[in-house]
Amino acid sequence: MSHHTSPSATAPPPADSGPGVTTSGAGHPRVTEPVVFIVLAVLSVLGAVIGADLVAKLGISANTSVVGALIAMLIGRIPLAGLRSMRSVHRQNLAQSAISAATFASANALLTSIAVPYVFGRKDLVWPMLIGSFAGLLIDTWVLYRSFGSRLLPADAAWPPGQAAAETIKAGDKGGKRALVLGAGTLVGLGGTLFSLPLSAAGVAFLGNVWALLMFGVGLGLREFSPDLFHTDLGAGYVPHGVMVGAGVVALGQAVLMLVRRRPARQEQPAAGPAPADRDETTAYTVDEKALRRSLVRGYALFVAGAVLLAVLGGLIGDMSPLGLLGWVLFAAFAALVHELIVGLAAMQSGWFPSFAVTLIFLVLGLLIGIPSVPLALLVGYVSATGPAFADMGYDLKAGWLLRRDHRPWDPYEREGRREQFRAALIGFAAALAVVAVLWQSYFKQGLIPPVAKVYADTVKNGLGEPGVLRTLLIWAVPGALIQLIGGTRRQMGVMLATGLLILTPNACWMVLAALAVRVGYRKWRGPRADEELNLVGAGLIAGSSLGDSAQIIKAS
Repeated sequence: MSHHTSPSATAPPPADSGPGVTTSGAGHPRVTEPVVFIVLAVLSVLGAVIGADLVAKLGISANTSVVGALIAMLIGRIPLAGLRSMRSVHRQNLAQSAISAATFASANALLTSIAVPYVFGRKDLVWPMLIGSFAGLLIDTWVLYRSFGSRLLPADAAWPPGQAAAETIKAGDKGGKRALVLGAGTLVGLGGTLFSLPLSAAGVAFLGNVWALLMFGVGLGLREFSPDLFHTDLGAGYVPHGVMVGAGVVALGQAVLMLVRRRPARQEQPAAGPAPADRDETTAYTVDEKALRRSLVRGYALFVAGAVLLAVLGGLIGDMSPLGLLGWVLFAAFAALVHELIVGLAAMQSGWFPSFAVTLIFLVLGLLIGIPSVPLALLVGYVSATGPAFADMGYDLKAGWLLRRDHRPWDPYEREGRREQFRAALIGFAAALAVVAVLWQSYFKQGLIPPVAKVYADTVKNGLGEPGVLRTLLIWAVPGALIQLIGGTRRQMGVMLATGLLILTPNACWMVLAALAVRVGYRKWRGPRADEELNLVGAGLIAGSSLGDSAQIIKAS
């Protein structure tokens, strides 16, 4: 997997560089091991069913990676010789990668995207849309796999759900005080779901960049309380979308500037402990700008190919002029690539990804430039299939990076581990495709349609519904752009403010802001040890909330 890192990367420190470092000549566990493959296949089907059921019946999606890790731990403790291999934290990492990939793929990428043409009244386009969205899903994840560890998407960024999964696996392996702290946090997070308290938001605030999450909390508060404070709903009238447009344009420009720089990648320092959220810019990376640029260009080319496939299967060749079809293909590929990057940056900092909002932005732009309704419905389905799996793969690779960072030799083991996680995700995607292909007709005939798909389809049918949308987008793009410029690439403050404005979750702002206040105060009191302790608490809260969300399949049934 030498393509994934710079040839200039040097070897990590020797095996005696610190406590807890393991040395092994053995390679990373593989998904092709019979026991591992069977466990991954079963968990993937379970995750795909959970994802499809929750998004169809309740309109929510759940991160099942912690569920997969816990099941893998239990399997490893069954007193059968063949199952003991699942005690390996790296095999458990493959299990959580597969089940979470299957969950997000079935819910957010496949079922939601094929529901768009169905609600639009074109049932004949469901199968072409399923093939097109599956192609977008595969490209989406491949781009993240090739870009993870770059200056744009660094491994030592927050990726909060990934930290939660890794801490859960490590606590189950080592036990002791860490397990108690994590277990207590998990129980609190699980209890919060019973009272509809978004404690995962507090957990995220213990893990991510302070400035990014401060803007996220401000956005959440403005969205929830603007009717009382300003006598207007900042969530209505495309105001948050305008902020996201401005922040997204600047974020895209910042990424381009980063790509044109010619700085060599240097090796990450995996044994140094987790980097602080406000890490220095001198942190080294494993994917240099040249490799990142090549991956993004290839990703765009692949998205173009996927759009061409969808256009052929969807019958757009006979409905559009050659010039119009070319414009549609290029715009669809651009929207898919930008969508996944913006969603990925938001997920990296906060663990929340504004996929619905960013897709809606491109839907509005499509209406403004006059794309016909059927091609626009297919474009929206294609774009919506990218992003969530991109973010989820980032979470999973973050978990694997944390679990592998003490291994010696580190560099080849890390590269091999990422490759096996990508293969585990492919197993999850295959299960998701099979489950959605079998279940979609049953769900849709019962009227069980993902709510966001109804919004997309209704917007395509009815248009913008109000004048001045473009003016609103442009006006509110200005503050979004300025805040993104001030925060810079590492903090993503504009994107995070827009993400908060787009989410209406009662009390989430108080959870984020209170947790940030606790974090700042605790760090002053405890010093350097504070981050590690709060990371455990935050991971537990996220893990508990994830378990509670997954358990809602019982309510859905």
